[in-house]
Amino acid sequence: MLYPSIDVLMNKLDSKYTLVTVAARRAREMQEQNDQQIEKPVSHKFVGKALEELNAGLLDYETNENKE
Repeated sequence: MLYPSIDVLMNKLDSKYTLVTVAARRAREMQEQNDQQIEKPVSHKFVGKALEELNAGLLDYETNENKE
């Protein structure tokens, strides 16, 4: 079973596409800069850690519609 679950994450974001994009960008950033905001992550992989950060409310995102 995945942690955090997709059902929990979908309550925080508007679509699965947004979820994938935000998690992938944060995972790349963590990989390059070696920084994470979760002290004791459950996941060992960067994408899992990014999803945990999303679940904890540590990541913010802005869509193109909100930028205008």
